[in-house]
Order: sequence, then structure tokens, then C-alpha cells
Amino acid sequence: MDAARTLDATAAADAPEAWAATFAAPAIDLEPPSGAEIHAFFRGGEAEADLYERALASAARAQGALEVQLAEGLDALRRGDRLARLGCHLDDYAREVLDLGRRAAEGLAALGAGLRTRPLLRDALRSGRVRLRAAQAVLPVAGGEAEAAWVEWAASATVREIEAAVRRARSGDPEPDEDCVRLGVRLDERERLVVDAAVELAGEVMPGSGGMERLEAMAQEVLASRPGDPDAVQRLGAAFRPVGDAEGTRRVVLETETERWAILEPVAGLPAPDVPFDDAASAEEIDRRLRYLARLRRRWDEIVGHCAAVVKRSRMHLRLGFASFRHFAEERLGLEGKTVEQRAKLEERIWRSPALQEARRQGVSYERLRLLARLPEGEVASWVARAKALTVVALRREVEGEVERKMRASRRMGVAMPRRIAAVLAAAFDAVRALVGAVLSPGQCLAFIAAHFFETWRPLAKPKRTRSRQVRDRDGGWCQVPGCSRRATHSHHIILRSQGGGDEPENQVALCAWHHLRCIHEGHLRVFGRAPHELTWILGGQLWRGPRMQ
Repeated sequence: MDAARTLDATAAADAPEAWAATFAAPAIDLEPPSGAEIHAFFRGGEAEADLYERALASAARAQGALEVQLAEGLDALRRGDRLARLGCHLDDYAREVLDLGRRAAEGLAALGAGLRTRPLLRDALRSGRVRLRAAQAVLPVAGGEAEAAWVEWAASATVREIEAAVRRARSGDPEPDEDCVRLGVRLDERERLVVDAAVELAGEVMPGSGGMERLEAMAQEVLASRPGDPDAVQRLGAAFRPVGDAEGTRRVVLETETERWAILEPVAGLPAPDVPFDDAASAEEIDRRLRYLARLRRRWDEIVGHCAAVVKRSRMHLRLGFASFRHFAEERLGLEGKTVEQRAKLEERIWRSPALQEARRQGVSYERLRLLARLPEGEVASWVARAKALTVVALRREVEGEVERKMRASRRMGVAMPRRIAAVLAAAFDAVRALVGAVLSPGQCLAFIAAHFFETWRPLAKPKRTRSRQVRDRDGGWCQVPGCSRRATHSHHIILRSQGGGDEPENQVALCAWHHLRCIHEGHLRVFGRAPHELTWILGGQLWRGPRMQ
């Protein structure tokens, strides 16, 4: 870890390429440490412990500065027809090309858009005086005459203080992020058939809905006819398990007790690189610059992930006076706490998995590693070649299909959902138990809810089996453009009917509305061949297999 000391070197040379040299991450040995090594580093305050913590904070500053520039690039990419020229929705482009998850990409793009009308916040963020997480927290209210005051507040306050002040200023606007829980139930073969039928019917009633929305609708149907105890919505029960951490007022107490962590040596902010994303730049130019920034960010992300996993596993953040690792990530690192926490968890999973370590050595991206980490250790190696060949969204569907098959074989069902939807389901479970007058398992309650929904809606739901619907069903309900994560709402004639094409299924392919109307009919994207397995896609005059990292 000696090389990590170079993370503090932020002075730029006079050359035009100075920023690129500044953001070139140092070569550091990132071999997984053993538990004994971590214990030795941190048990008595050895120098290695301080080095890891400071290296993490410095690497986070570099990653945050690069993400500021990525934010402005993603915002520029959304304007005009640039995304259509690249053949991608924004979140699909970010996931496949920049190795950014949907939530992170959308948050950065929103920040980039907001900075266009907030010059003071933009200058403070780009200079490193305000950190990325603080800027995102203050963005909704830092406008107009109030901007200067909010910028000064963001430069000096904790993230907790900023978020509390923003909530007060917005007069009770809903929280942007909901706590998530995971429903886990056991279903016998008959119960699973009933639930599957009801979920499929809910999809017909609510086209484009996902699994958790369909479960919510099924629960609401029971509650509408058999209302339960209103207080039950607060008691989720054993079938629901929290996803992530929560810590009430402990953050406030620790901020006071530690004098805002005065024991920690300050780490200076790092100015964002100066990469132009002006209105005259083409989609291809912006794409090229974003790819370069993403390559720099990926190396810093590896250092952040490694050091974050070491610090999290050592529990050093608790000894330093933070309520949780997420709290540490937001206040000390200046990054999105949930994202850093997930990154550290993945790193720890990789340390325990020789197969995932080998996959990373072969260049498998972070988003793909997240998916492979869901598989049993003995199966990971056999998936690496597919992971490298497929788009992330295609890999996700295959991995989720494999996980679903295993859950079915073990008669289990699991769905992650926001707490508000879980509360509706919990209330419906209580209503079912009250109606039946018996203690039913969560799986039995879910099967009852599904049967009630099916009996209620089956006579009313009469979907027209149009040719378009048959094509979309054949293609799994998903847009078939490589790398697209959207539901299909249209079917496109490969050879247009005006050019002699027929309505036979092999001449039609399922597409989302954006790819159909904006990309194909505006001439950016073309498709040839026979559906569903013999299609060739052309983007910008070249053969295209979907967005890819370089």
C-alpha cells in the first residue's frame, strides 16, 4: 500500500494534458487481504490503518471529481438527438459503456442538468470546495437568489444537516429514496401455479408493470374488499427483511461527540477535470470523451472498492465515530453512501471467490461482476465467457432466469420492493388471516391473495391477441434492440408493409416506443433479417451488437 501515498499528489503540470496526468490512478497492489492481515493493521492503530483510511478518502475525491465531469457529459448526451444517434437510452448507455448503474447514472445526469442553471454551485463543486454528495443533496433548493446561501451551507455542513434543511425548505416533499425490503416466502407447487397465473394476469391488466407493482395491485384488491387493521401497515412481519442499514438519531449524537470527526486529518478537495461538453459537440465526440473519463474512473473505483472493503471489514468507521459505514461514506468520502456500501460488499464477495477474482483479471466489468456474484461459486467460471460476450442487460436476464429456476426448484419466491409496497402486502396478509380465522404462512397468504385477484379480474381482462401482442409475447415482452432494458410496447415490420413486407411473425420484432419511433423511423438504426434469431442491426452505417465498453 505504499504507493497509495501518491493519492495526495494533486498538483497539475503546465501542460494541457495536466488534468489527465492528475487523474491517472497509481498502480497499487490490490490483492485480497486475509482477515488476520486486516486485524493486524487495525487492532492497535498501526500506520497501515491510517494509510488505508486516508488512501480511501483521497481516492474518493478523485472518483468524485471525475463523476462531476461525467455528470455534465451525461446531461449533454441527453440533449438533441445524441442518444438516438448512439442507439441507447441514457441508463442503458451508462450501464453498458460507462459501467455505471441506473440509479447512479440518472442521479449524475440530473446533477449535470441542474448545474446548467446554478453557476455558483457548479463552480463550488468543480473546484472541490463542495463535495459530490453534498451538491446532490442541495441541488433541489439551490436556485435563484437562494443559491449563494445554499452553496455556503453545502460547503460547511454535514450531509445529514443538508438533507434535513432541504426537507424543511421543501415543506414536506416526499423522500427521494425509499428503504427497501425483500419478501421471501415458500410456495408449494399448487400455490406457485396460482401466484404465477395471477402475476401474468396482472401484467395483462397493467401493461409494462414489473413484479412488485403487480404484487401491490393484487394486495390492494384484497384490501379493497376485505380491509384489515389500519395499524397493520406498520408491522411487516418475518416474511420481509430489510435491505441496507438504518440508524435513527445516532448520526446527530456522533457529530457532536466527535466535533465532526476532528481527529481525522482533512483531505483537500480535487478540482474536476476540464473536459468540454458544449452544444456544438457531436454525439460521437461526447461518447469518446465519456469513455475516456470512465476508463480513468474505473481504476479509481477499484481502489475505492478495495480500501472501502478493508475499512468496512475492520469496523474502523465505528471507532472513528460514525454511525454506520454508509454514514462514513457520505460524510468522510463525499460519495453516495449506498453506492459505496454496495461496492464494498461486492469487493468482499470477490475476495472470497477465486472464480470472481479470475473474472475480474479477464476484464469483466463491475456491473457484470455484480451479476455473477449472485451465482454459486462453482458456477461462476462457466459464466465468464457469456458475461464478456453479452450486454449487461442480456446477462442480467440470463442470471435472473437461472436464479429464478433454482428458487422454483426449492419452492421459494423472493421479490425486493420499497417499504411502502411491503406495508401494503403485510396489511393484506393480516386481512387474509383475519378472514380465514387461522394462522397462515406468508406463502399461503400470498396464494390466497393471488387466487382472489385472478377470480376478480379474469372475467374482465380480455386482451386482444393482436399480431403485435403475439410478437411481443414471443420476444419475452422486452425490446429486442441489443442492450435495451425497456419493455416492448410496439412491434416493428422489418420489411415495411409499404415496401411489400407482410404481417408474418418472422417479419416483426418487438421494440420499445423510443427505439421504434426515435431511432428506427428517424433513420439512426436499421434492422434486417428474420425474427427472432436471425436479425442484423445497423447503427450509423456499421454492424451493431449493442453498446460496449472499450
